[in-house]
Amino acid sequence: MALTTSLAGRVRNTNLPKSHSLLPLLEAVVNGLQAIDVRFGDEVGQGRLRVTIERSGQEEFEFELPGPGRVALKPITGFVVEDNGVGFTPDNMKSFETLDTDYKASLGCRGVGRLLWLKAFDKVSVRSAYMAEDGQLRARGFRFSIGGEVEHAEAPDDLSEAGTAVHLDGFKEAFQKNALKSADAIAREVFEHCIWYFIRPGGAPDVTIVDDEVVSLNQLMEEFVFSELPLTTVEVKGQRFEMANLCLKSSTRNPAPRLYWCAANRVVMEDNLTGKIPGLYGRLKDKTSAEFAYACYLSSDYLDTQVQADRTAFDISDRVPGATLDDDISVEDIRSGVLSAIGELLSDALTAARDEGKARVSEFVSNRAPRYRPVLARLERLGVTVDPSIKDPDLELLLHRQLQKLEADAIQQGQTVFAEADITTPEIYRKRLNDYLQTVTDINQSDLAAYVSRRRAILDALSKLIRANEHGKYPREDAIHSLLMPMRTDSNEIGSDASNLWIIDERLAFHDYLASDKTLKSMPITGSDSTKEPDILATRLVGSPGSPVLAAEGETLPLPSIVVVEIKRPMRNDASEDKDPIQQTLDYVKRVRTGGVMTAAGRPIPPSRDQPAFCYVLADLTPTMISRCEYATLRPTHDGMGYFGFNEPYKAYIEVMSFDRLVNAATERNRAFFDKLGLPST
Repeated sequence: MALTTSLAGRVRNTNLPKSHSLLPLLEAVVNGLQAIDVRFGDEVGQGRLRVTIERSGQEEFEFELPGPGRVALKPITGFVVEDNGVGFTPDNMKSFETLDTDYKASLGCRGVGRLLWLKAFDKVSVRSAYMAEDGQLRARGFRFSIGGEVEHAEAPDDLSEAGTAVHLDGFKEAFQKNALKSADAIAREVFEHCIWYFIRPGGAPDVTIVDDEVVSLNQLMEEFVFSELPLTTVEVKGQRFEMANLCLKSSTRNPAPRLYWCAANRVVMEDNLTGKIPGLYGRLKDKTSAEFAYACYLSSDYLDTQVQADRTAFDISDRVPGATLDDDISVEDIRSGVLSAIGELLSDALTAARDEGKARVSEFVSNRAPRYRPVLARLERLGVTVDPSIKDPDLELLLHRQLQKLEADAIQQGQTVFAEADITTPEIYRKRLNDYLQTVTDINQSDLAAYVSRRRAILDALSKLIRANEHGKYPREDAIHSLLMPMRTDSNEIGSDASNLWIIDERLAFHDYLASDKTLKSMPITGSDSTKEPDILATRLVGSPGSPVLAAEGETLPLPSIVVVEIKRPMRNDASEDKDPIQQTLDYVKRVRTGGVMTAAGRPIPPSRDQPAFCYVLADLTPTMISRCEYATLRPTHDGMGYFGFNEPYKAYIEVMSFDRLVNAATERNRAFFDKLGLPST
């Protein structure tokens, strides 16, 4: 009993991913190229193939306005693919009417291309002419659809030579929305899919894409390819693979190196080779320093036999590197062999790229990220390479990930070393221990470098905050305040590294309690009912008699020290008797001393009315600020950029610092560290 086949069922069960929406068109183009090969043989230059894009009369609706000079494209409704090939001969027609035919199996055809037509289009019309055995030109026409299957129509009488016109009509919305839109983009898609026909000996016929403009694929070939590298072959587990290697011009839109997996002279899938070989990233340079992008087109009889029916993948296992499940060839086996061959083919260009990448890392580490300098040599030994054109944020992330990996490896190395202490010879153990300790030393130096470089970055940010903008305006004081310490927080809410008060005084890193822009009443260390808000207030418990303090002689330790910081807007010139920042800091000191003072942990501090106090006023020396300093009998600093003095009634050291002096003093204190890391001090 004969089996019957449902065309509707076969189309329904045919897979066509939305990402391959133009595959039916590409199948029609390949059919036309094959028909031209049959008719003209070695004279393919006489062949012609034209793809006409059909669009609806309605403008495509776009949610975004088109950019300058860009016109919204009308939706594509279909394509007409015309060739002057051999035409629909009786054998070709019989093959078309036979599903899953093996008529052109030798060319890698699976007889499913026309199913893809009906997957993406409502109907297909074919007009064709062929040369019969009697030497007469014969014509035929038919329609192809799911409902009517193959319906023969009246033969056209306007065809003067052999050839075929395939009309793919009714582009289904789901595929049309995901397909490329412009003629230029479609031309590139067709070209890359069929590139084998252009790079093979003898070349390709004249192929054009027609829309409002005409795009020649042969011209695209000249614009696309910079030069051809030697054809190479690689053998993987007894299977031979041919590699067509191209140097694409630097104007190529996608500079990423690519590996195209081909079957039956057409591209099936592609790999982005970026980073797969050390030094292989974007564009490379040849011996004349001309830039090019690399592309490899891989083909073989094995790939022809293993391609899936829809030609979007291969029936080859994708085993991960290092696995040894069986002796069957895998995608990873093939890829590994191809990458090795590419490394040899491009060795000179890759060496130059690796050197450029190394110079890029060295420049970045020297000027922007010195924390990686202690471990840089180790990263190089691990084979870490970068794209010379990598952006600073991406390079920072890459180096950070590698440093984390190095730290994790160091932990594992330490565990291994200590576990082998009793089972290895003293000489071997000593060597492994020294290697481990050296790694740890390098990592610790990296951490210290990160700490110092962060200080440099903070000072750079502060230097920018105290400058006027293009409109002559200065930033508000809360911007500087937030840089020194987050506002409306205290040391019970933030970590020890959250503030940058080291800019004012390194001793502020050692505090019992630290508060920013909070009322005295809300601070557990004051016991005050005042709703006044000092910009920054800190107390420190003196832990030993040797600790330097300002206190009345004979007082009993421990004593807390009190630090008050008041911040004014750069170049603010409104200091007066009613708005005196110096007096404000002294008033805060007085209020803290009169309260029932507790530690941050809630323990009472021995009473004392003479706790040493340090008052810092950060303000530029405008005329009114200078007047308040002189009224408080403060003395100018040696550089003329600040005032200082001791207020006996309040037992308080007072220092007024201009913002320039603040930055300069902090830079000078850290200069030795900056110089050690090669960071600029100014």
